[in-house]
Amino acid sequence: MKNEEMRERTKKFALRIVKMFCCLPKTTEAQVLGKQALRAGTSIGANYREASRSRSNSELIAKLGIVEQEADETAYWLELLVESGIVAEPKMKELRQGAEELLRMTIAAIKTAKAIS
Repeated sequence: MKNEEMRERTKKFALRIVKMFCCLPKTTEAQVLGKQALRAGTSIGANYREASRSRSNSELIAKLGIVEQEADETAYWLELLVESGIVAEPKMKELRQGAEELLRMTIAAIKTAKAIS
């Protein structure tokens, strides 16, 4: 996937995370888990943009590592929202798949960058 496509994809994912958060119940549990998902899910795109401006391959790999961590963390918070019964699985399925896809793509990009160095 080209850099610009990934930037757009991570931005769209962040917007979907924001919309999901706005629809959560106002219970303490939902808001705590939701805010964690909101922070991690929106930081994927921000960190990817930073990675795309890396000055060296080693800097790129390090910054993509942060993207990987944030994508994995987002997947975790989304899992908790479902498994705690706060959000029904069908409503969260597409968003969870999106997080997993971003995670897999980031891991592939890291492997490619490591092979080049």
